[in-house]
Amino acid sequence: MPTISIEGMEFFAYHGCFPEEKIIGTRFILDLFLEANTDEAEKSDNLNSTVNYLEVYKIVKKQMEIKSNLLEHVGRRIINEVKNHFPQVSAVEVKVRKMNPPLGGKMDFVSVTIQG
Repeated sequence: MPTISIEGMEFFAYHGCFPEEKIIGTRFILDLFLEANTDEAEKSDNLNSTVNYLEVYKIVKKQMEIKSNLLEHVGRRIINEVKNHFPQVSAVEVKVRKMNPPLGGKMDFVSVTIQG
């Protein structure tokens, strides 16, 4: 089955368990991989026959605006919403990266990858 990917989506959000994360926020980068039946779109060349990337981005953006303690929770919400809006999507994989996490040392990011 074809895979549609939207990679490197960047958001500033307030996810985390530490109180300061909920106040000052941080940068997140998301990658999304959608398995979808694209047979009709391949023939019709019609946007209505496939997954609209703009609509997917709007779903992700809306979910990123909802504060969560855990990246796992954010990822599952994104998967559920994408699958609810696009019935032709059979599987979703999302990678959520929290950039420069406040863990007491230098690191680029922590991440969670969830499939559904």
